[in-house]
Amino acid sequence: MAELRVELLVVGGGLAGMALAASCAGAGIETALVDREDPARMQDAAFDGRTTALAYGSQRVLAAIGLWPALAADAEPILEIRVADGESRLHVHYDHRLAGDHPLGFIVENRVLRRALLGHIATLPALRHLAPLAVRGVAYGADFAEAELGDGRRIRAALVAAADGRTSPLRAAAGIPALSWSYPQTGIVCTVRHAEPHRGIAIEHFLPAGPFAILPMTGRRSSIVWTERAALAPALLALDDASFQAELARRFGDHWGALEVVGPRWSYPLSFLHAARYGGPRLALVGEAAHVIHPIAGQGLNLGIRDAAALAEIVVDARRLGLDIGAGTAIERYERWRRADAVLLGVVTDGLNRLFSNALPPLRLARDLGLAAVDRMTPLKRLFMQHAMGTIGTLPRLARGERL
Repeated sequence: MAELRVELLVVGGGLAGMALAASCAGAGIETALVDREDPARMQDAAFDGRTTALAYGSQRVLAAIGLWPALAADAEPILEIRVADGESRLHVHYDHRLAGDHPLGFIVENRVLRRALLGHIATLPALRHLAPLAVRGVAYGADFAEAELGDGRRIRAALVAAADGRTSPLRAAAGIPALSWSYPQTGIVCTVRHAEPHRGIAIEHFLPAGPFAILPMTGRRSSIVWTERAALAPALLALDDASFQAELARRFGDHWGALEVVGPRWSYPLSFLHAARYGGPRLALVGEAAHVIHPIAGQGLNLGIRDAAALAEIVVDARRLGLDIGAGTAIERYERWRRADAVLLGVVTDGLNRLFSNALPPLRLARDLGLAAVDRMTPLKRLFMQHAMGTIGTLPRLARGERL
C-alpha cells in the first residue's frame, strides 16, 4: 500500500484533537487526523450527554479558527457565577461586568461542538480525516515518525500529536509514566428545563459528596453536573424518573421555579492524571493524554484547547522558519509553555474537592468565612475570574483572538 506523507499526524479525534487538527490544517500544515470512533456515531445525541463550559479564552480560539459562527446560536453566555457551600447564605458572586463587557464563558453541548468541528474540518484542503480507523503503533526515527494503521496503511509525519485520551496507548507505548488516581466519586450528568428564566447564571453548590453544578443552556434549560459518592451513584441512576427528579430537586434548591428532567442521564468516573513528560522528539501529548483534572471548576477541555492552541502556534511558527516541527526543541518549548497551567489547575481542583467534600463543622465555618471574604475583595475576585476565563498569562495567539 502507498504511504501517506504529512507534516502532522493527530491521533485521536476528540474535541481537543479536532481543535488541534483544525488549527494546524487551517494554517496550511499538511495534517492527518486518525480516530477509532465513527464520526456519525460521535454526532448522535446518545454518544455523550455532557456539556462544556467554554472559557472566554477558549471561545476566542474557536472564533480565530473560524468555528464560532457554527456554534454561536447554540452557546449560552455565562453572565454570572454563584459559588456557595451547601445552603449557606455566604457565597462568592462573580459578575461578567467586573471583567469586561463580554461573558465569562459559554455553555455548549458536546454533541454540538463535535458536529461543528466535524463540519469545519471537512472543509480544510490540508486535512485528511481517517475514521473510524485505529493506529496499531508508531515508530519514531531521527527524521520522521511512521504510524501503522489498522487497515495496513502507513503514515509518515514529522510530528505525532497524541490526543488519544486519558488511557493514551501512544503515551504508554512511548514509556511515559503518569501520576494518576481515581476519586471515590461519580459524575452524574443530565439536562433540566426550568419554569422560569435562568438569566445566564451558573451555580455551584459544594455538598458533602462533591460539587453540584447548575450550568445555563439555551432554551430555559440547564446542564446538571452532580458529583456523588461512587458507592451511591448506581442506586440513584437506577431510580425511576419521578424518584430521580425528586432527589435532584432536593439538591437543586428553589432556583427558577419547578424543574423537569429532559432527556437521558449519563455517568462517568472521576479521576486525576498528570504525565511525567508531555512528549519527546516527534511526539507531543495533548489534552487528556497529558492531564486529567477534577471537573469541579469545569476547566478540563479548556486546558486541552489551550494545549492545541499552543502546539499549533509552535508548529506553524517552526514551519514558517523552515525548522523541523518535530524536533526535541519544539516539544520542549511546548512542555514549558503548558506544564505550569496544567499543574496549577490540577492542584487547585484537587485541593478544592478535598476541602469542600466533607461536612466537618470547623472546616465548614472556615470555608464559609473564606467565601464571604473573597466576595468582598474585588481585586482578588477579578483575578480569579481572569484565571477561569483563560485571559491571563502567556497566551497563544489563538487565545488572544488572533489568527495563526
